[in-house]
Amino acid sequence: MTTLFALISIALYLMAMFVLVGRLFHKNGPNKTFALSLAALGSLTHLLYLAEAIMGVPGQNMSITNVLSLVAWLITVSMLISITVLPNVMLLPGVLGFAALSVAAVLFIPAEHIMHIELQPGLLVHISLSLFAYGTLVIAFLYALQMSYITHRLKQKEATFIHSSMPPLMLVEGILFKLLLVGTCLLIVAQITGFIFLENMFSKLYAHKTVLSLAATAIYILLLVGQKIWGWRGKQVIGLTVLGLALLSLAYFGSRLVREILL
Repeated sequence: MTTLFALISIALYLMAMFVLVGRLFHKNGPNKTFALSLAALGSLTHLLYLAEAIMGVPGQNMSITNVLSLVAWLITVSMLISITVLPNVMLLPGVLGFAALSVAAVLFIPAEHIMHIELQPGLLVHISLSLFAYGTLVIAFLYALQMSYITHRLKQKEATFIHSSMPPLMLVEGILFKLLLVGTCLLIVAQITGFIFLENMFSKLYAHKTVLSLAATAIYILLLVGQKIWGWRGKQVIGLTVLGLALLSLAYFGSRLVREILL
């Protein structure tokens, strides 16, 4: 049954993605109601599959593939919930495609990292905050890509195309900085809880993760300060957003990818 949930989830995500992509640039736009219904059902079956994949063992299997798929689920649900107030239709196909790939990764790439989070409430707080921070900053990265694309089209003097199929640049930019602020605050609090509840943040096994995540936090803080004080926009913002997420991804997944998948 769990494998069936995974296959159904992948199929629904891909169907929703193709419904959106097929008429993304049509003057009437895609059939959002149908696509979002498919995506919502996909996220439900995705959750059912993840529940078994993570909780179906003694303890919790927080393998790299399970965590990545959980992050993909959080991002997908956040985007679906926010679609009524945020301009994210252009971003949804990529999000849904990533979610489908993450389910396939759990299904076809076996990995195991057993934890007993129920015995360490502080660890649960730290992991939850870290996941929400990462998910928020990934969404910010997507909006940075959208902002870059809109800026490029405007420079090419294709304003008619922009206004007919994309949100205004200033709206996307405003959402981007709000997401960066929220994600950075969550990341800082997650790191504080790590230092409070964990005793091995600078041990040989986790030192690189701590250093990289602190470096990513410094990048995001610099970005927000630069925007507030010096009015940074455009390339500086996009470049630092990409760099911050790259460092954070290496911190969260780099060594685990080697240990759990490659070795």
